[in-house]
This record gives sequence, C-alpha cells and structure tokens, in this order.
Amino acid sequence: MRDNLRFLLALGSFLTLVVGLLVMGAYGVFLATDSTRQHDLIAILAPQGELIAEMGLLVLVILGTVFTICYHRYVKGALKIAEGIRITLNAHPGHRLARVGPAELKLLAQAVNDLAEQGEMLARDLEANVARAKASVEEEKNRLATLMSELSQGVLVCNADGRILLYNERARHALLGSSDLSRAGPAALIGLGRSIFALVEQNLLAHALETMRARLEKNEGDPSAQFVFTTRTGEFIRVRMALVLGAAKAMAPADLQTDSGGFVMTLENITETFEVDTTRDMLLQSLTEGSRAALANIRAAVETLTTYPDCEPIHRDRFLQVIREEARALSGRLDKTSLDYAASLKTRWPLEEMLAVDAIAAARRRIESRLGLATLAEVLDDSLWIKADSYTLVQALTYLAGRLKDEYGVQELYFNLTRHARIAELDLLWRGSPLSQRTLSDWEMEAMRAGGEDSPLTLRDVIDRLAAEIVYMMDHERQRSLIRFLLPTVKPTRVALGNPVRLGESRPEFYDFDLFHQAGQTPELDQRLLSELAYTVFDTETTGLDPSAGDEIISIGAVRIVNNRLLRFETYEQLIDPGRPIVAMSQTIHGISNEMLRGQPTVDKVLAQFHEYCHDTVLVGHNAAFDMRFLQMKEAQTGVRFTQPVLDTLLLSGVLHPNQSSHALEAIAERLGVTVVARHTALGDALVTGEVFLRMVPLLAAHGIRTFGDAREATAKSLYAKVEY
Repeated sequence: MRDNLRFLLALGSFLTLVVGLLVMGAYGVFLATDSTRQHDLIAILAPQGELIAEMGLLVLVILGTVFTICYHRYVKGALKIAEGIRITLNAHPGHRLARVGPAELKLLAQAVNDLAEQGEMLARDLEANVARAKASVEEEKNRLATLMSELSQGVLVCNADGRILLYNERARHALLGSSDLSRAGPAALIGLGRSIFALVEQNLLAHALETMRARLEKNEGDPSAQFVFTTRTGEFIRVRMALVLGAAKAMAPADLQTDSGGFVMTLENITETFEVDTTRDMLLQSLTEGSRAALANIRAAVETLTTYPDCEPIHRDRFLQVIREEARALSGRLDKTSLDYAASLKTRWPLEEMLAVDAIAAARRRIESRLGLATLAEVLDDSLWIKADSYTLVQALTYLAGRLKDEYGVQELYFNLTRHARIAELDLLWRGSPLSQRTLSDWEMEAMRAGGEDSPLTLRDVIDRLAAEIVYMMDHERQRSLIRFLLPTVKPTRVALGNPVRLGESRPEFYDFDLFHQAGQTPELDQRLLSELAYTVFDTETTGLDPSAGDEIISIGAVRIVNNRLLRFETYEQLIDPGRPIVAMSQTIHGISNEMLRGQPTVDKVLAQFHEYCHDTVLVGHNAAFDMRFLQMKEAQTGVRFTQPVLDTLLLSGVLHPNQSSHALEAIAERLGVTVVARHTALGDALVTGEVFLRMVPLLAAHGIRTFGDAREATAKSLYAKVEY
C-alpha cells in the first residue's frame, strides 16, 4: 500500500510539473507579444478552448502512461533487484536474479549474479574450513548425544531455567509407563525448550535444588538428590538429580536460583515395582499377624503338656488337638502366602526384546557352571529376536537340564535354534533314555529347583509368561530326544511414540546443547528477539473453506522450532473425525477420504492434545487467520482456547517482498530455496512453512525487524492483515 501511494505521488508530481511548465511557457509567450496580437490570439484560441483542453488531457494521459511504464521498468525493476539481493544475502545464497527489463537493469542483474556466484564460492570455502576446524568438537558432541540416546535409563538434561535441552526415548517411555502410548500424556510435554515444570512440580524441584546447593556449600561428597513424583496418569517415577556445574546463572523463578549451568535427571518408572513391593509387604504383614495367634496357641499347649506330663488323657488329647489344628492352619497360611508371592513374582521381571542366541549362551554358562553338564551348540539362527524375561527363561532351561541329569543320567546337552514362520524353535536335545509326555507334564507343574537355586515359579508359569509352548519330541534320524520351546518372534524396535523417523535423518534431534545458554521465556514477548523464541508451526486440512457454514477440521499437523532448529522428530499429526462428509473439491486437494476418518478421535480430544503440544510457544502458520478461525469456532464446544501469539508467513512475505507478484506458499518457498514436499497435507505444509519461516528470520533482521514486537507491528500494517474469515 505504501509503494502504491508513493507511485501515485510521483505520478501526480510529474504531471503537475508538466502542466506547470506548459502554463508558465504559454503565459511567457503571451506576455512577450504586444497588446494587438494578444487580442488576436485570444480571439483565435477562445473558440477552441474545449479542443485545447482535450488535447492537453490527451498529452497528460500519454505522458502519464510513459511515466508509468518507465517507473515499473526502472524503479520497480530496481526494487525487485534489491529484494533479490536481500534474499541472496540473508536467506538463500543460491538465489539468482532474473535478467528482465531494460538493458541497463539486465546488466545490473548479471553483475549482481556474478558477484553472488563469487560470494557463494567464497562462502562454501569458508564453510568447509570451519567444518574441518569444528569436526573434532562435533564428533565429541555427537558421541555424547549418541551415548545419552542409547542409555537404557531415562535421561533428561535441563538448563538453568528448567528448559529441556536433552532427553532420550527411555525418558518418554518411563513417563508413559504401562499407559497407552498413542494417547496424550506426560510424555507429550517432553520436547526441546519445553519447561520441566510441566512434568514435575516446581516446589519439589526447588527443594531438590536447595538440598544439592546446601551439600555443595558444605563440600559433601555426593551433591545429588533423589525423590519420587507421580505423573498425571498415576505412574510413580523415581528421579536421581545432579547439577551441571558451570557459570553462575539464575533460575527463572526466584526460589530456584542456583549457581549451576543446569541439572541432569535420570528417570525410572517404579510403578510396577511399587505394586509388587506393596503386595509382598501385605503378604508378609498378613503372614506375621495371622501366624502370631496360632504360634501362641501352639506354644501354650506345648508348655502345658511339658509342665504337666501326667495330666488326664482327656485334657492331653484336647491340647494335642489344638496343636494339630493350629499347625494345619499355619501350614495352609504358609502355602497360600507362597502361592501369592509366586504370582507377584511372575510380574517382577519385565519382558524385553533380546536375541534368542543370547539367552542360549547365558543358559549354557549356567548349566555348565552349576550342573557340571557339557553343552554344545549345533544350528543357531542368530537373527531371531524374542520378547522374554531372560532370567526366568534361563532358569527354566537350567531346571530342565537338572531334571534330565538327576533322573535320566544325561551328561551332555545340545542346543538348536531355528525359525518356523513367526515362531522361534529352541530345542534342548540329549542322547539316552526317552522321556514320556506325562513326565514332562509333571515337571511343568512343580516348582523349579536346580543348581542350588529354588524358585516359587513353575515351568508352566514361565511358559505362560512368555506366551510360549513346550513339547517333547523324538529326533528319529539321529536317535535323540528333545524338548522344544516354541517362542513367538518379534521385530527389534525402539519405543515408538507417534513420530516416525524420516528418510535422510541420522537420528532424532533430541538434544540441543545451545539451550544451556538461552534465557527463559517470559510473558514480555515483544522485547524478545525472533531468534530466541520457541515456535509451533502448524497447518490444518478441512472439509471445506467456510467454518461459519459448518465446515470442520479433519487434520492437524505441526512441528516445533527451538533455538532456530526445525525439530522434525517432535512433530504432531492427527486425523479427526468431523462427523460430516468432506466436500468433493476439498477431497481432491488434500486426498483425505471419508473412509480414512472413520474411527479417528473427535475434535475435542485432538484439540486438547494439540493445545498441550503448543504450550509455551508462538504459533506460526501460512495464512494463519484461516486456521485460527477454525480453532476459534471450536472454543465453545471443546473448552480449548488458543491464546498464544501468532505470526503469519503470508503477512511477513508481504512485508519483506512487497514488489513480488505472488505470496503463495509455493512461490515463497521457490524464492527462498525451500523444497516443497507433501503439499496439501497438514504436516507437509507445516514443515514447508517452518523452513520458510527460518529463512525469513535473517531477512526480517536485515529490514530492522528483530524482535517479536517489531514483527507484530509490521504485519499489522499489511494489507493481508485486513482479511477476515
């Protein structure tokens, strides 16, 4: 709008100058003639006044047209060249100017392109040198990140403001525990740059930090703290916390001030352990309290019989009857406690993915060391993964080996491991006396005892725990007997939490050590630099284009930006059942069919999840007013209000490139060198918009727009900001 006003002022000034010069020239000629000729001139021109006015207007139109053409060819062309230079300097070094317009501007564009080519070559050389210089540092950094991500224990690292700068999958899984991994929960709040206070109560952390600070001041040996907290889903999490010592830095809340550079938390989900320990304590309490009276009665009867050995037979029989009844009751209580404890022991050892050959190797070592039997491995498929409790599986194999040695004199055992469809066949073979199926059935129901180790579990308990089967067979070809375990196979996977690993990425970006030095976010966003803020870039797909007419959201996709990094592994993507058909034209654009939406969650559940995902960030979208209108229309129904500040790449493009003909997402992406993938999908558009926004930040800084307040003020003046939905 400002450029159009400037053009109109320039055109008006030019035409006014022309008219003024013509009037002054005519007036000068008129004054230079004598009075007689002046009267003659007036007499000649007066009747032609209308024609003269029309001719003058025609001349002005022609001059105005020529001026407009020259303005757009030279002035507008020069402004486009200036915008292209800024893109090359600040966002896309590979951008080149189009050689259009008059010859002078073509030469200027070619000179700029040559200069940009030379600059890009120098920049590549400089980047190569810097990369080589930083190679060792990056190697150490990545080695540490890899180590942390591969740890078997959950790890969270926070900076001094309580912002998460590193986490691993185990941490997310520990917080979810046995709950449904697909639904929103505490793990949804884990993300780079997010506040740890969304997971752990602030007062609890403050106390732990105060304890560690006191130990540091007293120079005690282990300045760490331990505590247990409960998640929203009722999971018990044990935390061990240690300080990352560094430069003095104040925590955001006054009660969390510390002289450390941050802190490390290891997380362990103890919910199941807590329940098992509670059950065991209750069993012991029940056994203790229930046995006290029985033992007292037995003791009293025995002492009476001992003190009065010559008591009457009727009294003696009565005391013996008391001893028998109390002993029988005590024995029954002990048996019940043993069975109950065995049931709790079945859940004590978790099932984990492991190579079946590793379980066989552990079993062979135990059989040889504890039973003195020789073991041999024949055919072992080392690619088979099973989900097992390795401790009880090895215990079961040792138990069978012990029974074979003790009852059948077996001195040598063989192991085979093969695949049959989706089943792993683990064979325990021996030469000698055959085994009856009845004997194996009896062994299954007895408590396992082997190698000096007793267990309340039976072999059948272990088989049921592993969802396996056990059979006895004969290898007639080699004249051997075998016991075969049929174990379900699994594919080795990491914990999956809804964010798929994309091609071209080495590992999830679950760490950002630069956040050690980033200040905490505050409500005074207007004073914050754009490069310091955390963003949620989002997009929606809908049944149609009119939310007021009942169109609904059918898909939301989002990605987070933290510390100027697009976190491709912290994305959010969810289909929504709109409860109404999709407009045919919309379906041809986004490709989402009515069948794909059946059974998906409703909008109230999804918006609650998405609101948590967006917590403590600035929203970014392309033509965000459209998406925000759909969200606002759902406030009354869902009770979810999105009050986060919003930036729009459409408005920012209008601020940065007012002389460009298009501000569509594809056009902006092409100008800034961003590859467009998965267009017209919510997550695909969000990823493209995120890349575009990151390219815009340095361009905005070149225009003097550095803070969030600057960006908000600049976009508010844009013509596109006046559009309503």
